Amino acid sequence: MPVIATETGLEKLKMPPVDLIYDDGEPLESNRHRVGMNVLIRSLNQAYAPRNDFFAGGNMFVYYSSHQVKNKDFRGPDFFVFLNIDGSHPRQAWVVWEERGRYPDVIVELMSSSTAKIDITTKKDLYEQTFRTKNYFVYDPFDSSSLRGWCLDHNQSYQEIERSARGWLWCSVLGFWLGTWSGTIDRETAPWLRFYDSNFNLLLLPEEVEQQRAYIEKQRAEAERERAEAERERAEAERERAERLAARLRELGEDPME
Repeated sequence: MPVIATETGLEKLKMPPVDLIYDDGEPLESNRHRVGMNVLIRSLNQAYAPRNDFFAGGNMFVYYSSHQVKNKDFRGPDFFVFLNIDGSHPRQAWVVWEERGRYPDVIVELMSSSTAKIDITTKKDLYEQTFRTKNYFVYDPFDSSSLRGWCLDHNQSYQEIERSARGWLWCSVLGFWLGTWSGTIDRETAPWLRFYDSNFNLLLLPEEVEQQRAYIEKQRAEAERERAEAERERAEAERERAERLAARLRELGEDPME
């Protein structure tokens, strides 16, 4: 989704609130793009569940200048993260001059054939030169080899992030890997862009966490059932052994009860 770079400055961040638009009425490129965006948001929210000092959003306008508002350049990143902010505050859009001049710390754009060029040119320049977003990534949900990323260096310029042996990219801001995961989510099978921790463990969605808990509980219950069955069989074997011994003693004319 195109975003046009416009004038910025501290004086612009102090502008008074204006009537802002929060929905341009245009859908995402495809259902896969929509699901892919939600996968990133929901998995990060799950991973950071105990925390309240971050905000993860997607397909949500980022307002950063009066010129932008006047020109109605409404569209925002497909996925973004802000750290060290009040995550409990409800927001319909991210309005920079109402957020102490804060811009996204991490941005991911889910590309398509119609947006790929602007995602790696105009948007990349905007995020590098105006937003100063530390980590920027692009990925086409229909092309598992399309993942690319950049990180601001000490000169505040983007340097492309090298791929790992797995083909993943390290997101230094979050301390997570970004890589692909092939599977079915919301009834669609695709190579989804997912987060992995530093030990290469997949960051799970809430429903995957519940499935994992249910599986562990099932395994625990099965182990308990097998333990109880083994104990029952042991007790039965002990009872049979005692009965055989008693029978043998009676054959020998001895009273097993004495």
